[in-house]
Amino acid sequence: MRKRARKGPKMNKPMGEILEVRLTRDCPAVLVPWGTAVTLEAGDYAQVTQRLGGSFTVMVNGSLYRIPGSEADALGLEAEASAAMATQAEDGSFSPEAVEAAAWNQLATCYDPEIPIDIVDLGLVYGCELSRLPGGRFRIDVRMTLTAPGCGMGMMIAEEAKQKLEAIPGVEEVDVKLVWDPPWSREMMSEGARLEMGLL
Repeated sequence: MRKRARKGPKMNKPMGEILEVRLTRDCPAVLVPWGTAVTLEAGDYAQVTQRLGGSFTVMVNGSLYRIPGSEADALGLEAEASAAMATQAEDGSFSPEAVEAAAWNQLATCYDPEIPIDIVDLGLVYGCELSRLPGGRFRIDVRMTLTAPGCGMGMMIAEEAKQKLEAIPGVEEVDVKLVWDPPWSREMMSEGARLEMGLL
């Protein structure tokens, strides 16, 4: 599969204003940008700074944390409904084109917790290759990078991408590799992403 070309800027927006909530229970989270697993305590006040791709970025006591959508109730919020991925034809088969489209759509729901732009528009996905397995199902191999090699969130973002690709009907195997060649640069961002970041 070649890198998908966007027809035009299609940017997802973070929440319009910062929402302040109080945690209703202890909640697992990941410290941004180091990727350290922590537990936020019931009663903590949190500012929800970003709600994209089914997860939340919150600020608690001056530090940023990422909370998975499955823990939305701890914030007094509801989890986003998953987008439908109808990849199966009427005869029960899976077309490569439908699975490919679903793969790019799923990758475009993965976000850097500090930047309200998905990893596809950021130019972090270098390749997404589809291969057919015996039995008619598919394997997806993704090569992606990060905006900075030392980012502690890299494995978490890669694992999120893997899980979302595994959820596609017709997909049996997924491998997501973090690579550093070529190094990421701002020129790899889509025009819409550069506009969003004020780089045009």
